[in-house]
Amino acid sequence: MPVRSARATWKGGLKTGSGSFKTETGLTANYNYSSRFGEERSSNPEELLAAAEAACYSTALSSALEKAGKPATNISTQAKCTIEKVGEGFGITSIALDVHVSAPGLDDATLQKLAAETRDNCPVSRALATKIDVKAALA
Repeated sequence: MPVRSARATWKGGLKTGSGSFKTETGLTANYNYSSRFGEERSSNPEELLAAAEAACYSTALSSALEKAGKPATNISTQAKCTIEKVGEGFGITSIALDVHVSAPGLDDATLQKLAAETRDNCPVSRALATKIDVKAALA
């Protein structure tokens, strides 16, 4: 199995410094204290976690739907990663997924069952070991 990699650099102090990251495929972005813990609209590690969770969950749900004989024509997943003050530091307290699925013949009960099972079987979800809330809807 492949090993994926990324590199990050941070320069300066916590609140006045800045960082950047680059993935092995060339995705790059800059981040700083305000983009992580404030409202600045710049990239941050939590945004990457949200993207990873959304992508992983979508592909895992696609697999579950195929195995159930209801292959999807479209799965759209939005992930929201929440970082909050926890004790003396910060912690990722949840990731909320809003999932919309188009699949011929799929009923809501089957979608809800597969959505919950997928949450527990998605590799990124397991790696994060944080609360993952999923709201699934037929598109």
